Amino acid sequence: MFKDLDPVLHSQVRLAIMSILIGVKLAEFSYLLENIQTSKGNLSFQLSKLKEAGYIKIKKSFRNNYPLTTCSITKSGIEAFNIYIESISGYFNKHKKNN
Repeated sequence: MFKDLDPVLHSQVRLAIMSILIGVKLAEFSYLLENIQTSKGNLSFQLSKLKEAGYIKIKKSFRNNYPLTTCSITKSGIEAFNIYIESISGYFNKHKKNN
């Protein structure tokens, strides 16, 4: 039986955000924007969705009088990401078993 996939993570941009954050302590908005290659508005929207789900924390501050937004993954975000990877892997493993 196939496991349900987390609808919050089953989005290309949100999955890309989580894939980056899982490997770093924190990431700046500009770093995410450069590596995901989406619009600022879309990145902001997707970050908000992840924050609402409790998967990331967003900190707003200033650096040299310029706004600075940093993001980090939460413990529940790590757990959700690992479950998602395990669940989606089951889809691929099921295909391998049937061949």
